[in-house]
Amino acid sequence: MSQAETRPRTMGQQETNMSLDTSHPGRPGPEELVPSRYAVRVGEIDVLVVSDGVLPLPTAMLGHNVEPAARAAWLKDMFLPPDAFDWALNVVVARSGGQTILIDAGLGLDPELNLPRAGQLVKRLEAAGIDLASVTDVVLTHMHMDHIGGLLVDGVKDRLRPDLRIHVAAAEVKFWEAPDFSHVSMPPGFPDALRAAAKRFTKEYQSQMRLFDEEYEVAPGVVVCRTGGHTPGHSVVRMASGGDRLMFAGDAVFAVGFEHPDWHNGFEHDPEEAARVRVRLLRELAETGGQLVATHLPFPSVGRVAVDGDDFRWVAAFWDY
Repeated sequence: MSQAETRPRTMGQQETNMSLDTSHPGRPGPEELVPSRYAVRVGEIDVLVVSDGVLPLPTAMLGHNVEPAARAAWLKDMFLPPDAFDWALNVVVARSGGQTILIDAGLGLDPELNLPRAGQLVKRLEAAGIDLASVTDVVLTHMHMDHIGGLLVDGVKDRLRPDLRIHVAAAEVKFWEAPDFSHVSMPPGFPDALRAAAKRFTKEYQSQMRLFDEEYEVAPGVVVCRTGGHTPGHSVVRMASGGDRLMFAGDAVFAVGFEHPDWHNGFEHDPEEAARVRVRLLRELAETGGQLVATHLPFPSVGRVAVDGDDFRWVAAFWDY
């Protein structure tokens, strides 16, 4: 087989993308052999989940308040290696009311941290036929570098609209003026990198930032709501149209958080509040039956939440083609 590809379709249709290098028949080339985007519809709102790649991180990041044996048991139950965990890194593009909204912006490039498998957003938006100049709004769930870094890549700002609106909670911007890392449990180098990225982002995009206190309707049916917890200004984006619902939960929900919502993630600045937020959001999703997408759930992370005794259960959506 010299070439296999599912052709890109409109954002209103489900889609995958796979291509093979035709220069060496029968042998895969450097092109990616896995999907990097997946589209769903929420009523009249088009939603495209785009993979920015993966972040390989120590397994302690999954729950630094529990014994190593407990983390090892969870990883074994999930058929995952015991020493490192690949965090998916998902970004969302939504179209509603004539607006094109980028929700988070991926990692970008930070060579000091040696994360070459992430920072793929710009090329993957291009592969999906999305011009950066078409983006009217950016929503930031928070200002960790894996959510803002894509806009700090050289040349990206010049390709964006001069009237681009960047929506972020006022509490988030305030926090990064003097961030508190006393309750996190991050690998070496990350606090400095996070602090530097947030400072640079604020300096470069301050004139385009549109701050909100608790919630703001960015476009018809697209509402960003501050939750706090992960960071003081951490927010989720709720989309609703025609009876359909989808929540982009940012970093409020991780793969381990359904069975163990009380486990503290290493990047949470207020772990106890983050756990309370997680439980509240998971209960909301279980009650409403709305779809969930989150930054670090396995791509494309589209699914629903069910109650399983005292815990929750992730019900991944069946892929549609």
